[in-house]
Amino acid sequence: MTTLMEKAHSGMVTSEIKRVAVNEGIDANDVRKCLALGHIVIPKSISSKSYPVGIGKLMRTKINANIGTSRDYVDIEAEVRKAITAEKYGADTIMDLSTGGDLDLVRKRIINSVNIPVGSVPIYQAVEKGIESMTSDDMFNAVRKHAKDGIDFVTIHAGVNHESFKRLKNSDRILDVVSRGGALTLSWMKHNYEENPFYAEYDYLLELAREYELTISLGDGMRPGCINDASDRAKFEEFIQLGELVKRARAEGVQTLVEGPGHVPINEIGLSVTGMKHLTENAPLYLLGPLVTDIAPGYDHITAAIGGAVAGMHGADFLCMTTPAEHLALPDEDDIREGTIVTRIAAHAADLTKDGVSDRARAVDRDMALARKELDWNKQFSLSIDSERAKKIHARSKNVDTCSMCGELCSIKMMRDVMGKK
Repeated sequence: MTTLMEKAHSGMVTSEIKRVAVNEGIDANDVRKCLALGHIVIPKSISSKSYPVGIGKLMRTKINANIGTSRDYVDIEAEVRKAITAEKYGADTIMDLSTGGDLDLVRKRIINSVNIPVGSVPIYQAVEKGIESMTSDDMFNAVRKHAKDGIDFVTIHAGVNHESFKRLKNSDRILDVVSRGGALTLSWMKHNYEENPFYAEYDYLLELAREYELTISLGDGMRPGCINDASDRAKFEEFIQLGELVKRARAEGVQTLVEGPGHVPINEIGLSVTGMKHLTENAPLYLLGPLVTDIAPGYDHITAAIGGAVAGMHGADFLCMTTPAEHLALPDEDDIREGTIVTRIAAHAADLTKDGVSDRARAVDRDMALARKELDWNKQFSLSIDSERAKKIHARSKNVDTCSMCGELCSIKMMRDVMGKK
């Protein structure tokens, strides 16, 4: 079959490209050109019913919400509610990271509950029967199963291999590997004395991706898990490996994202983002956070949003939201709502600075400024990222024309008189 990327390269403007162009408010041919180069991805497998979403150059910064069961807590209905909540409050994609219960059922229920693209990490299912029993066939069969079920993009830790492991062992890291998929892969490699199958048999992975129009999200198994470990050799070794894998995928017409760190101090975020963008030839960059400090459990949706805004300013395309439960517990529905909204704020803040995006983002802020000038509360609520919360807080004000902070001393009202305006 001819993949979406190959169609774009041939000059074809497909329905997916047209839909993304309309959603973004840009020319469809610009979307096509960037897709052909691999600078944009539109994750939508042939089995999927999701709406097309564009991620990458010229696109608004997108956000992903992670949900899923754990082996300690399995409640499928709760995960379905989380997926619906994430979509309601503005998540552009969902990732099912389930590890407990009937994984096939959980995945299918989540896919059927939302209209946005859904991603997964197939190795979480491949390892159900244990590291010692898992085979390379199990790993690839899980990828195929997820694609058949309608998953749009899969995280594959192909950059976790003997070379990157060598750098890790020679490092001074405190937290060796915090990526669950990365740790599972390294455990399998050590147990079997073999190379990572997703790296050793990468060509076969690309065949599967072509067959199902599956977008590959190259996972950052060596991402730093604390500020001390940021920007070390193990991370950059994996960047180099991922850049080579992106090039091979593009040659086969397979769309690829690249995932990035992790925990990074503010002054090193630009280095991480520009380094990854350079080494992967401008592949769309998908970041968890990055979290800018390690000492705020319960508020890591905020530490991640700070890092996400800075990362987006430097060129990150896709932010994985973090919830208040990060590092503490499985997130509940309220955590998902809070994390989604805070990450949307970070994404929009980044968009205000981005070439090809800032004019569209700034137009929204201008509309809000005009609504505030007119004390048009309904307009302000309609433009708010979280209109429900804005309305609830404003309802505490007794004066419907102003807020209760200033009341009749409202500067906007006073300046109408000063400026001779009604």
